[in-house]
Amino acid sequence: MSRPRSDKSDSILSSLGKRTEAPPISWLMNEALKHPNLISLADGITDNKTIPVPETREILSQLLASPSKAQSVLQYGTAAGEERLREATTSRLARLDSESKDDYPADNLIITNGSQQFLYMLTEALCDPGDIIIVEDPTYFVYLSIMQSHGIEARGVRMESTGLSIQDLEQKLNALAESGQLHRVKFLYSVTYFQNPTGITTSYEKKIKALELLRSFEKKAGHPIYYVEDAAYRELSFPEFSPPASALKHREYRNRLIYTSTYSKPYATGIRVGFGYLPKPLHTVVMRIKGNHDFGTAHLLQQILVAAIESDKYEAHLAKIGRSYHRKAMAMLKAIQQYFPKSVQIIPPNGGLCIWAILPQRIKTGPKSGFFKESLRQGVLFVPGEFAFANDPTRPKPGSTMRLSYGSATKSQIQEGIKILGSLLHDRIGN
Repeated sequence: MSRPRSDKSDSILSSLGKRTEAPPISWLMNEALKHPNLISLADGITDNKTIPVPETREILSQLLASPSKAQSVLQYGTAAGEERLREATTSRLARLDSESKDDYPADNLIITNGSQQFLYMLTEALCDPGDIIIVEDPTYFVYLSIMQSHGIEARGVRMESTGLSIQDLEQKLNALAESGQLHRVKFLYSVTYFQNPTGITTSYEKKIKALELLRSFEKKAGHPIYYVEDAAYRELSFPEFSPPASALKHREYRNRLIYTSTYSKPYATGIRVGFGYLPKPLHTVVMRIKGNHDFGTAHLLQQILVAAIESDKYEAHLAKIGRSYHRKAMAMLKAIQQYFPKSVQIIPPNGGLCIWAILPQRIKTGPKSGFFKESLRQGVLFVPGEFAFANDPTRPKPGSTMRLSYGSATKSQIQEGIKILGSLLHDRIGN
């Protein structure tokens, strides 16, 4: 038998191409495809039953009603995004922050293909391999994959009930300054509303303290240190909970604040439209990168959103999904209370799509753990919590947590999935 020749195809790849690993989200999706009867408590997607099909059908009919209008909405748009959508977006931001619309100029906003594209472009604009980004510990694991592909290091900051620990952030910055690495720090990345994965919402006061602290280290760093506020889940609030204002409300620090969010989560995940609000010098650079990416987000999708917002269909949909996700979150919490051992710690959410479970340290939940494999064998998929912790060289990666999502699962699936996980936990922990 002849010996197979070694594959040299990767020798032509760029350093980024060689470095980029398959993101955990792809692995989780493949697991779901391999096990079609799984109860997935891993999906961070919206509920199919809440997708606004009739409303969107009506909007599309109106947009395509006449040839001239249809031709317009089916053409290219502008690189920065549809002006009416940018105006509507900044108006919404101002209203959410109880500010005047004039304080949030639309010229600082870029419409993107989901917030994911914005985060990728921002990373391209600010970071080189070997740079450092400070992240919450844990954080949104999809962004960790972007960091990995760009060769960026992370430093994790401990989370508290009201957001990241300001004391821990200061300790991390001091350690970086003392080791001569502060110049490598480009920004702090924070998911501030119903954080994926923990469900924690960062208080307005903590955002401002974080900005003040970052500013105080800029002289030692030799350059600006930005605060990136990822508000992707801001509008997925449960009824009767009033989320705090964004850091944009504090005028003094707007030149260090980068804000991003999305319409995919609150309206429909198939409408891949997000946005970023940046200080003007950064806006110019990211706009150039956007032009190289695609010269503009899909014009038709933007027109659908403009029509939904201007007709109040969007606002009505937010109220509907807020009630729906609240009911499912309560169903999951009730099932956890019924089936999980008392030693499992849970953070009850006020919005968003997930619940964070902290297990005793001896119970490992990683993708190679016996617990995860047995859960999969019994038909339940969850997100191993270790995916949400950065590869921070200053601490071992925690391995005893789970992210449980109620986004796409039905109430009966939630009940059954939590019951199965609870049984597995009792076998390992007891009561």
